[in-house]
Amino acid sequence: MANASVEVIEAQELAAWKGIRAAVTGGTSGLGLALVRILLDHGARVAFVARNRNRVERLMSERSEARGITGDVSQKGDIYSIAIQILGLLGGLDVLINNASSLGPVPLAPLADTNCEDFEVALQTNLLGPFRLTKALLGALAASAREGGHPLVVNISSDAAISAYPNWGAYAASKAALHHLSGIWNAELASQGIQVISWDPGDMDTPLHAIAVPDVDSTALKRPEDAARELILKIEHHLSAVREGGP
Repeated sequence: MANASVEVIEAQELAAWKGIRAAVTGGTSGLGLALVRILLDHGARVAFVARNRNRVERLMSERSEARGITGDVSQKGDIYSIAIQILGLLGGLDVLINNASSLGPVPLAPLADTNCEDFEVALQTNLLGPFRLTKALLGALAASAREGGHPLVVNISSDAAISAYPNWGAYAASKAALHHLSGIWNAELASQGIQVISWDPGDMDTPLHAIAVPDVDSTALKRPEDAARELILKIEHHLSAVREGGP
């Protein structure tokens, strides 16, 4: 009986993602990598973006069904190329996950000791990158809604966007702006059937966190695979709620 229930749940999960076209930035490390793998396992069509060509090619060799794009979302000149490749590879878009992130100064530093250039990197990656890529893909997301889809943009945030932590200034300020940007996008795009959310995955055992807090006990941190499953479940609930006419 228990096995039957598990099989039903698995079948529902696969059905939820059938035909869904998803794009993930920062897709070769940490949470992004976990998301790419799980989305593929669920049957979604996935394009992922990362800066390092070798890592992109390595993941594509690991998962032949994955569509990899080498590009840097922090660079304005890369955005339209990334967007065009996403649409060319997927034929449209239903879910965009803006996951790529930068800490800014490394090691972390008080704001008074933060170089303007490091602050700019955090803003370009964590705020302007998601803004530009979302804007470039709005037409495709709106088309998904017109075709009966339920397009969703997920901006990966942090508790640092809400709470003031010393030495996290550049990262936190950029994530706080992204969190608020998400709410504004959501209000403005609701009439087009596009939902935009900001989501905090919690403290994870990722390369980015290891750089930020090198002395932390990694066993106390959430595994990125677990965080990815939480987000996938949240997206599935969104898809199910919209399909059933819920909130």
